[in-house]
Amino acid sequence: MPGAIEFVDGGTVTTPRGFSAGATYAGLKTFAEDKLDLGLILSEAPCTAAGVFTLNAIRSACVTVTQEHVSQGQMRGLVVNAGIANTCVGDQGYKDAQEMAVLAGARLGVPPDEMVVCSTGVIGVELPMSLIRTGIEVIELVPDGGSSVARAMMTTDTRPKEVAVTFEVDGHQASIGGVAKGSGMIHPNMATMLSFVTTDLAVEKDFLQKTLKEVADCSYNMLTIDGDSSTNDTVVVLANGLAGNDPVTAGSPGAEIFKEALMEACVHLSREIARDGEGATRLIIVEVAGAATVQDARIAARTVASSALVKSAVYGADPNWGRVLMALGRSGAQAVESKVDLFVNGVCIMQGGLPIPFHRDAVVALMRGTEVTFRLQLNLGEGDAIAWGCDLTEEYVIINSAYTT
Repeated sequence: MPGAIEFVDGGTVTTPRGFSAGATYAGLKTFAEDKLDLGLILSEAPCTAAGVFTLNAIRSACVTVTQEHVSQGQMRGLVVNAGIANTCVGDQGYKDAQEMAVLAGARLGVPPDEMVVCSTGVIGVELPMSLIRTGIEVIELVPDGGSSVARAMMTTDTRPKEVAVTFEVDGHQASIGGVAKGSGMIHPNMATMLSFVTTDLAVEKDFLQKTLKEVADCSYNMLTIDGDSSTNDTVVVLANGLAGNDPVTAGSPGAEIFKEALMEACVHLSREIARDGEGATRLIIVEVAGAATVQDARIAARTVASSALVKSAVYGADPNWGRVLMALGRSGAQAVESKVDLFVNGVCIMQGGLPIPFHRDAVVALMRGTEVTFRLQLNLGEGDAIAWGCDLTEEYVIINSAYTT
């Protein structure tokens, strides 16, 4: 029906009109067959742009450069590398980020200040610019190249994260596409990883920025894997207007469905990042309802999802529900024990602050599935929120105890 939002099978960041992409292996990551580590995205038309970025006081130079470019005006392209974060390398990092914009801009035929620049990987290592110079020159852009960029931006990810949705605005068919990377060093703090989102809808800049921030607060900022916020977190949305609509603004007919479509895409990517957390075997979903405020609901959900004790219990399929209540209690959200209801995968474990007898083996069996959902009903107000995380496994420790060795 008109106004419906539909997911695109095999959709990616180049699904919207006018976007092309490509990637190559430049030698920034250790070699493996079919591995990629340097990618480009181009819009054939100028884009309105918006971004949200890490709040970490230690940040990559590429974040600084991208913020400068996005704030100045229209954008046309994006360059991203994996393997090296371009962080904590002094003034050289800023110079290298600027050079990446120059090199990529020259390859794509656009001014360097219309380029988004992103890096991800090991901190404290300078970018090997000779490899990047060579790599950029051999990248071939194609209309269906979004998947190659999704692969090129991976670090410890085990699979690429991609999405696209279609919808209609004022008689114009439009789409939103996106890619994301992230598997570790992920915790709510503005963006929490790298994600590039495109749309062929025309969207007014201030509205786009406001909408992205609101969507990020309900998606990327509700995602946690290990409690560490990255130095390179970046989410950028590029809107090129090739759908032919009048620019969407606050209060215009297309504002609501655009926000809903962007939310669908970003929530999908957030869930996929959590599902692919380093060493993860299960996706954790924490639903908080009836909180005194939305902010309380978000704080409570994030705290439960990020609790090492809760994550460990999920790994062992152990219905040790007291850990969930412990995390709720220390979260800072208002909670009254006698009003709390708790459900684990739909099974009521606690009602009105009192434990409910349940068949333990049945709940253990439910927790051995690929997803574990904790639902907390606080019965204090109308604040709702959902957070996503993953279990904590031995594999996470192995990955992060030998990351550079």
